[in-house]
Amino acid sequence: MYNGMSYKFLDEIGSPADLKRVNLVELPQVCDELRKFIIESEAVNPAHFGANLGVVELTVALHYVFNVPDDNLIWDVGHQAYGHKILTGRRKEFATNRNYGGISGFPTPAESKYDCFGVGHSSTSISAALGMAVAAKMHGSNERTIAVIGDGALSGGEAFEALNNAAVYEPNILIVLNDNKIAIDETPGSLREYLTDISTSKTYNKVKDDVWHFLGKVNKLGPDVRHFTQRIDNAIKSIVMRQSNLFESMNIRYFGPVDGHDVVSLVRLFNDLKNINGPLLLHLITQKGRGFKPAEENPREWHAAPGKFEVETGKVISADADPNSPQKFQDIFGEAVLKLARENEKIVAISPAMVSGSGLVKMFEEFPDRSFDVGISEQHAVTFAAGLATKGIVPYCCIYSTFAQRSFDQIVHDVALQNLHVVLCLDRAGLVGKDGATHHGAFDISYLRCIPNLVISAPSDEYQLRNLLYTAQLEKNNFPFVIRYPRGKSFYPKSEIEFSEMEIGKGKRVRKGDDLAIVSIGTAGHTAIKVADKLHDDDSVTVSVYDMVFVKPLDENLLREACETHKYIVTIEDNVMAGGFGSEVLEFVSDNDYDVKVKRFGIPDRFVMHGTQEELIRECGYDADSVYGWIKKRLFC
Repeated sequence: MYNGMSYKFLDEIGSPADLKRVNLVELPQVCDELRKFIIESEAVNPAHFGANLGVVELTVALHYVFNVPDDNLIWDVGHQAYGHKILTGRRKEFATNRNYGGISGFPTPAESKYDCFGVGHSSTSISAALGMAVAAKMHGSNERTIAVIGDGALSGGEAFEALNNAAVYEPNILIVLNDNKIAIDETPGSLREYLTDISTSKTYNKVKDDVWHFLGKVNKLGPDVRHFTQRIDNAIKSIVMRQSNLFESMNIRYFGPVDGHDVVSLVRLFNDLKNINGPLLLHLITQKGRGFKPAEENPREWHAAPGKFEVETGKVISADADPNSPQKFQDIFGEAVLKLARENEKIVAISPAMVSGSGLVKMFEEFPDRSFDVGISEQHAVTFAAGLATKGIVPYCCIYSTFAQRSFDQIVHDVALQNLHVVLCLDRAGLVGKDGATHHGAFDISYLRCIPNLVISAPSDEYQLRNLLYTAQLEKNNFPFVIRYPRGKSFYPKSEIEFSEMEIGKGKRVRKGDDLAIVSIGTAGHTAIKVADKLHDDDSVTVSVYDMVFVKPLDENLLREACETHKYIVTIEDNVMAGGFGSEVLEFVSDNDYDVKVKRFGIPDRFVMHGTQEELIRECGYDADSVYGWIKKRLFC
């Protein structure tokens, strides 16, 4: 029973062993209950939605046939693993999903023995599975290894690297390709067209079904017969498709496409496949949002539930939004880039499969020839931007901070080393909230500020964000320009878009005080103001507040003023303190022999889990109350 609802089968399933006791013909009812449970759960605790509904039958079939955790099951990305969590003993805890102190929204080995590999970034499953399968072979183990990867994640470079290597060591690995034509936004690229050709070829599928039926009869006759019949199957595939099968050309046996929502057929198929050695790929056709009409009709909107909703209708339960209320930073970014693109024909937008999440939908609609969704391929996105920049184009390459980590080498070699005019826009910088450790943009200041030629900026509000976006595209600023900004809403009511140039490397003193200086970067400046106000009102302590705006180049004149007129400096940042902005201030103090004490506040040297942004900032100790408490206790008691 969950939230007052009872389930005939699901209430009795606390582990995969319990699932295996269900009769095969009753599995469709289990799937119905699992899907209903996910819908009812997310109606009150919104989270990733559509992808989880699309893999219900796949999840049930995998756990029915294989023996997880003795067999290895890896989910890529993890957006699709809720059914897996529910069937592996976490149904009662599912109400805590993504909440502070609750279970994670992604597979996490520390959480359960059934999560054999931690995932949060895409395109990693085949590589991890290949490593596990090779290790099993070295140990002489009979365990099977299964990687479930979506067609969107298959576009990532690491997935192709793993496919290229998969057959070399002849591992017992099954790659399940969950083909639903969409990640968050519609999957771009020729790979999607290739998979569509396979799935829609009536002639191929008719012949394939006949061959499979024959193979099923002869499969037990020995390796020579299996090899011979596989060659017949491959020849038919090549003739009908008029091209070599991509996966077969890599020596990975290809099976499919098959209906990913027929759980009984999937069970039978998995039972056959688990007895075939070597690398295999099963191509499933599924529907994102399956079983919930609003999600089926609008999979982009329902990638994650857009809020609490009515189960019967899908109507989102929320207060009427004030059209003048603060906007999300992603929307401020998208509107500003669109206006800049109207004024400057050299501007283009690049997104690695995060068009809607980055606020770029309108840009893609109005300027389709100047907007590029390159799929889940951050490395390619950055070097593609670099190539455009060599020809005078001004690319705004928008990547979530946590995913930009994957393109570090390209930022160094392809952009910074060549000093190219690429505007790298890092969305979701800092702590992002409920997506947790895999998605926090906690490291970008640290991993970028060591790179020569980069300008690195962090606006404290929407006005600075717009002005930095404007400044970055000016012809005179033809060098790499980084702008980092957080997830969530801005600080002021919605305002008209106006632009003005900002002086690069120039911060500002927000207020003047005598007793203490608080030096901040980005939206942490609002925390600095709150601390200063509280110290003034409660303790008669006057505080100077400096908004540095630029991590690089650093406004040394402003920082010199802070060092020469105060005994104490406090730094606040939404980045790890190790190598971050506070470290940069300490370096400046040391290099210039200033006799001033510096206290840093930011993200500590550990991985931060999930919760609301406010909860996590408080946990990390750089919220206004924590900073105020430390200053009062240590400096002014």
